[in-house]
Amino acid sequence: MSNKIYVGNLSFRLEDSTLESAFGQFGTVTSCKIITDRETGRSKGFAFVEMSTADEAKEAISSLDGSEIEGRPLRVNEAKPQEKRERNRW
Repeated sequence: MSNKIYVGNLSFRLEDSTLESAFGQFGTVTSCKIITDRETGRSKGFAFVEMSTADEAKEAISSLDGSEIEGRPLRVNEAKPQEKRERNRW
């Protein structure tokens, strides 16, 4: 299992620090990044959190999946590797 976690169904007002403290209950958070739209800077409603060990990640996933933050049930699972995309060249 990887240390990287996908977190979906986030409130658009949620901040990195709030998410980091929720995951920090289960170990050391090495990175936490809410994904934003390049043009508007608005949250896309999902994030990636990286824990220091796979065991911490596994515990965080099992504990936080379905739990609520700011009134929204989180979808938490292991992050899949990013697929390579070809760039469109106009």
